[in-house]
Amino acid sequence: MKTMINGVRYNVEQCGDGFPLVLLHGFTGAASAWKPFCPIWGQHSTMLMVDLIGHGETESPGDMVRYGIMKAANDMKELLDRLEIEKTDMLGYSMGGRTAITFASMYPERIRKLVLESTTPGLENPEERENRVQQDQRLAMKIETEGMARFIDFWESIPLFRSQLNLPNNIREQIRSQRLRNNPVGLANSLRGMGTGVQPSWWDKLSTFDFESLLITGELDDKFCRIAADMASKLPQAKHLSINDCGYAIHVEEREKFGTIVSEFLSNT
Repeated sequence: MKTMINGVRYNVEQCGDGFPLVLLHGFTGAASAWKPFCPIWGQHSTMLMVDLIGHGETESPGDMVRYGIMKAANDMKELLDRLEIEKTDMLGYSMGGRTAITFASMYPERIRKLVLESTTPGLENPEERENRVQQDQRLAMKIETEGMARFIDFWESIPLFRSQLNLPNNIREQIRSQRLRNNPVGLANSLRGMGTGVQPSWWDKLSTFDFESLLITGELDDKFCRIAADMASKLPQAKHLSINDCGYAIHVEEREKFGTIVSEFLSNT
């Protein structure tokens, strides 16, 4: 489904039948990341798999300001309004998780259940924020000066994704192929417009979330396990699960286990 939202043509894939579930991918990802879960989640959820701005088949505007994470969250609200969905479940991974937290902070009345995979509400320390802004600026320039293939080579080699080296070659090739199909303008602007450094910190909002939240991390990812534990201590109705022998991208590295955990959480009323 292609739909114009606030001047940007979005691509939204849909499958399944049941309570709405909005799915938000990570940086360099796309809606297709969630399609393997249609057979299990589609039994109880109407899955709305969104290509976030600058990714997949959604448009990549030249204006960096259009990529602000609060604007992306507002786009999701407009999508729900257009589909006449008053309340939804939402699942976000990494950048998509930050977008989901932003949405939940801005429109808490629209969330029934929230699933967050390897993500953060933002950075509280101004110095850390500025360092991250500069880091993302360098990454954006790397895309623009060296091209997509060189950037994806670099991106896949960072320590965060080291555990994915254990994946079968065909899975790794599928992921790489999807990453390379993204628009370089969209990826560079996503880094500058909705990176962790430029987004608001939502830590103070977590205590106001009056819905169930499930936080999933991989035990090999110490940093995001710690962040999730801190988040769980502030969220009123949160459960944090750490998956054994798994890194940052649990939905890729332990697909069957991830699918079952999320399905049980969403189905349990």
